Amino acid sequence: MTDFKPRDPDYERRVRESFARQRAMETLGMRLLRVAPGEVEIGLDFRGEFTQQHGYLHAGVVTAAVDTACGYAALTLTDAGSEVLSVEFKLNLLSPAAGERFVARARVVRAGRNITVCAGDVFALRGGGEEKLVATMLATMMRVGA
Repeated sequence: MTDFKPRDPDYERRVRESFARQRAMETLGMRLLRVAPGEVEIGLDFRGEFTQQHGYLHAGVVTAAVDTACGYAALTLTDAGSEVLSVEFKLNLLSPAAGERFVARARVVRAGRNITVCAGDVFALRGGGEEKLVATMLATMMRVGA
C-alpha cells in the first residue's frame, strides 16, 4: 500500500480507459486487475502461442506486462490530460516463467513532476495460490501532455 495522493480524482477511470485502448494488451490477453494511487496489477493466463522454445512464457511477454503495469502505476499520479511513456527500464529474469497464470504488480517508488520511477515484479501463479517471482523491473516513466 502506498501513501501517494492522486492529482486527478478521476485517475482510475483514465487508467482503465487508456488500458482498454491498448491493442497489444488485448492481443496478449492481459487484464487490468487492480488500480490504486501509485499501484497497478495486470494479469494474464498462460497461452502456448506466447512461449519460447522451452515452453516458458516468452520474456518479451513478461516484459510487456510489467512495463505496462509500471506505466499505469505512474499514470495514476499524473494530472488529468497527461500520459506517460517509458524512457528506460532494467529487467531481471529470475526464474523461468512457468505457471497457469501470471500477475505483474507495479508500484511507484518516486513520483516527480515529469519523471517517475517505478518498480515492478512478475509472479507465476500455480494451483493452490502459490506464487513464484519470475522477473523484477526498475523503470523510469516520463510524463507527456498536459
